[in-house]
Amino acid sequence: MEKEILEKAKNIKLLLLDVDGVLTDGRIIYDSKGKDLKFFDVHDGLGVYMLKKAGVPTVLITAGGSKTLKWRGRDMQVEAIYEGVSCKTSILNNILKKFKVDLGNICFVGDDLLDLGLMRRAGLSIAVFNACPEVKACAHYITLKEGGRGAVREVAELILKAKGLWNDMIKDYET
Repeated sequence: MEKEILEKAKNIKLLLLDVDGVLTDGRIIYDSKGKDLKFFDVHDGLGVYMLKKAGVPTVLITAGGSKTLKWRGRDMQVEAIYEGVSCKTSILNNILKKFKVDLGNICFVGDDLLDLGLMRRAGLSIAVFNACPEVKACAHYITLKEGGRGAVREVAELILKAKGLWNDMIKDYET
């Protein structure tokens, strides 16, 4: 791991996540009544929960939206969900004010073209392994895992380890 990445991760106070392709594997399944189904990775959820315990809240930002996402966000105890936001930078100033952080204190994880604006502004921008080439090109770090397959957990561990909190966090699970 590059020293520069660890230094950026140490300063993170807020995690921003795209949803489809980052928290999910990008597939959307519709049932016969037109309701959507999405696949989420349980390891990602625990990573988000561990970050919250360490004082690093998570915010979800998606161009889409669904009832499924609201359920998953509640399960992971995210701080906020912004749906229907195709220009994700349009809400950035509100998020910075609401959470009292600077650009250098946010980590954004993305995978597709709609994420480029936030990728270029975040203190730590991360592309999932299966992101499009343009997103990978402007990322500080590219995960080893694919979106919806543990990439968010990888990011959570990176942040917690950079802050020196990982070993204390896992002690909670050893008893």
